[in-house]
Amino acid sequence: MLMIDFMNRLAGQSRDHLSRAALLGSALLLLMTTAIPSQAAERQVLDRVIAIVDDGVILQSEYEERLAEIQQRAAETGMQLPPPADLRNQVMENLIVENLQLQMAERVGIRFDDDTLNRVIADIAQSNNMSFDQYVTLLESQGMYLATRERIRRELAINEVQRGLVNRRISITDQEIDNYLNSEAGRTAMAPDYLVDQILVPFRDTDPQQLTAAKQALVQDIYRRAEDGEDFAQLRMEAQQRASELGFAVSGGELGWRKREELPSLFAEFVPDLSIGDVQEPVQSANGMHIVKLSDVRGDSNRLVEQTQARHILVAPNEIRTEEQARRLINEIHQRIQDGEDFNVLARQYSDDTMSVVAGGDLGWVSDGGMPPEFAAEVADLPVGELSEPFRTSFGWHVAEVTGRREQDLSRDYRRQQAQNALRARKFDLELENWILEIRDEAYVEYID
Repeated sequence: MLMIDFMNRLAGQSRDHLSRAALLGSALLLLMTTAIPSQAAERQVLDRVIAIVDDGVILQSEYEERLAEIQQRAAETGMQLPPPADLRNQVMENLIVENLQLQMAERVGIRFDDDTLNRVIADIAQSNNMSFDQYVTLLESQGMYLATRERIRRELAINEVQRGLVNRRISITDQEIDNYLNSEAGRTAMAPDYLVDQILVPFRDTDPQQLTAAKQALVQDIYRRAEDGEDFAQLRMEAQQRASELGFAVSGGELGWRKREELPSLFAEFVPDLSIGDVQEPVQSANGMHIVKLSDVRGDSNRLVEQTQARHILVAPNEIRTEEQARRLINEIHQRIQDGEDFNVLARQYSDDTMSVVAGGDLGWVSDGGMPPEFAAEVADLPVGELSEPFRTSFGWHVAEVTGRREQDLSRDYRRQQAQNALRARKFDLELENWILEIRDEAYVEYID
């Protein structure tokens, strides 16, 4: 039985592939993040089965709607489509591959609750400068709200299948990681980015002594208050107002995310030594006095992180176990553990997580952010040694126990994990294409005239 390895999520595989879709003509797939749903999807088609795909079917309505969506989007964007016969073949192939992946998702019990769908819809709305309610109202006015939710649910399921099955086909050797870290591309990618904010008070040799003294007093006052934690943007606005009253202009603002070598040379000397939120003592340049704050850092390889050690038992619905049967079984397992039976023994006997079952459900030490959010939320406040109540995630039903917590310096491990993620991302698309071709070749497909 195909099983999406729970540990693929724990390993922190990229969460940015939400709208990646498997297809044989990727330019033709309308991803779930399409801003405005196509009116073509509202067409009513006399339905019939036009293809059998393993245990599933493709309907005439699915085919016609997908074809109409692509044609409408091409007309709106000016995208050139292939000849009609090629387009029809690509649409059918795309539907076949999607259908196969959705069957895999169904077999392993991948499901997403309404809260997850709502978060995705909220992200789509925000990307189109709309509120959640505004976007929902738009979808409802077009009769597309329920269809859009279903489309998102399908895309999420496909992505979960891809993430699990494709990623475990990809191997990254220690030598590849070493080579990447020693390469120019690797060093650049691994270097941290700094978000720097500044307030610049100009000083001129021609300034009257009284004005120079007023400027120095302004610099010291703003710096002291910034050090005390007052809002930096508000302080800049105040400095600009006070400077205007004295007859000169204060400038500044965020410089945006920059590598060390992209910072002004004066800033590059001290910014890497600051901690997030620190304000540097005023520094002099040819333009005046700079008050500099390090607002944030990303990609920093210095990592002292909180880690959680946990074990779990996963019971997933599948082709022979219904949702209700899975729920009853996890409740029975939970009760047996409470009655004193050995967690490890029960995990080896019942758990559907193929990566942890041999270890008695042990997930090892996992850093913050390394667990799927829905799982992490359930164990975040769980005391060490206490058994959780049964809970549901997109993988199935779980019982979990936190066996330890610690703080760990993972600077070296973090750099190597980041390098591995970068190398994996490079290989993913090619491996995805190969995997799609394989599942398509192995599938039973019968076209119905």
